Amino acid sequence: MSGKPSSWEEWKALERHHAEIDGRHLRDLFADDEERGARMSLDVLDLYADFSKNRITDETLDLLRRLAERAGLRAGIEAMFSGEKINVTENRAVLHVALRAPRDEVIEVDGENVVPTVHTVLDAMADFADRIRSGAWKGHTGKRIKNVINVGIGGSDLGPAMAYEALKKFSERSMTFQFVSNVDATAFAEAVHGLDPAETLFIICSKTFTTLETLANAHTARRWTLDALGDEAAVAKHFVAVSTNADEVSAFGIDTANMFEMWDWVGGRYSYDSAIGLSLMIAIGPDGFRDMLAGFRAMDEHFRTAPLEENLPATLGLIGLWYNDFFGAQTQSILPYNQYLWRLTSYLQQLDMESNGKSVDRDGAPIDDYQTGPIVWGQPGTNGQHAYYQLIHQGTKLIPCDFIGFAKPSNDLGDHHEYLMANCLAQTEALAFGKTAEEVRAEGVAEEQVAHRTFQGNHPTTTLLVKNELTPHILGQIIALYEHKVFTQGWIWRINSFDQWGVELGKVLAKRIIPELQAKDEPALAHDGSTNELIRRFRRYRGA
Repeated sequence: MSGKPSSWEEWKALERHHAEIDGRHLRDLFADDEERGARMSLDVLDLYADFSKNRITDETLDLLRRLAERAGLRAGIEAMFSGEKINVTENRAVLHVALRAPRDEVIEVDGENVVPTVHTVLDAMADFADRIRSGAWKGHTGKRIKNVINVGIGGSDLGPAMAYEALKKFSERSMTFQFVSNVDATAFAEAVHGLDPAETLFIICSKTFTTLETLANAHTARRWTLDALGDEAAVAKHFVAVSTNADEVSAFGIDTANMFEMWDWVGGRYSYDSAIGLSLMIAIGPDGFRDMLAGFRAMDEHFRTAPLEENLPATLGLIGLWYNDFFGAQTQSILPYNQYLWRLTSYLQQLDMESNGKSVDRDGAPIDDYQTGPIVWGQPGTNGQHAYYQLIHQGTKLIPCDFIGFAKPSNDLGDHHEYLMANCLAQTEALAFGKTAEEVRAEGVAEEQVAHRTFQGNHPTTTLLVKNELTPHILGQIIALYEHKVFTQGWIWRINSFDQWGVELGKVLAKRIIPELQAKDEPALAHDGSTNELIRRFRRYRGA
């Protein structure tokens, strides 16, 4: 579908509709519709989604679905699932869905079915994970591997690190798992503190095996290992790679038999269910990893087959677009009421902001009259309630929030879970309905205090209530849900959600500055005045 979405009649109809209902309060919407709470919901797989506390009506949803139809969302979904090269700037297919496809499915890229290759890698990962977990794989000195350190950055770190924390209850507790991404030496130093190199395995995750931060940490890990073990042959027993560059992997000293393949049709932020998740598979075991993939696949099939009015990822995407483009909201808060999901929002930041943080459309035309991706932020409840919920309740900004709660606790101790979920549900109620000045006065509050204790309400929330405790299968469903939500929005905005050229610019400039910081003699500098001065001062303070 060509043309700016903002020029479509469906978009203009939403603008008119927004003008009509902008002043309506959630109190009134609920008062006018006793069935709203039950009706504005979707029950999909292990997730119950209540979106009734959003500033929408049935007409809103109908108009948003018409917009999705005008944008060709259904055709876009099929294009992705069938392996068309919808990553137009890199001429690549977008097939993270193939990573969890069943063995008998056929998904072709350039005439080749990629599914058998995916399962070949998964089988190799499972064999390797079993050998590490059983102790069959020994380190160079014959000791069993007890520590696994994943070295990567971006999608090669955020995904497996988030999922490991989420599924720690299912992990092998006799082993230690660490994740190093930051090129700040502190990250590496703290990760290996107290560990025995003879019992430590490093998984180096870099598609090209040239990523600056990852390779800096990898070479430091190599030195740390060899300083202790002394023999170059030790590298092959304490390092494996997830990469496509066999030459560089081999030059590093890693046996290419222990190199696990990646593909250019999977972006890093969509890749932790590939070999990038090897550390996770070692932690939770191949069966747990496959269970997670099955959860991904279940949500994939729902997204691909469910009509728009029953499609959960599409619905969440459309509601988010409604606030982003018609209310002018600039942020989206993700608030999981589960301590195991303490890294989920950081993961979703990259998924959403790297995918949809774009200002030109798929044809290269500037986007200057509507917003694309939101700023994503948040942390687990109830911690956030004692930090920034004040701003959401009584501040001047509109912040749509997703609350994620679980019917069953991961750890059942006393009344903790009821306390946790009472807070989760109470916050959505308070945000929606607030507290009027009359209600405050009725409590006997002094008049000079009334304004301070009044809550406007009308703050939109969506609640995802998971029917069970957090499991690998459910985590797969949640992540796939947000992946497809991001796709829905990007497709309607007519942007390429699958490149990240903005990430590359900083890398290029950093490579220019590194030798200038390291030079023994004062280098000739050709940056802007600010950068030149900062380089000079860094060198002076560093004692160059």
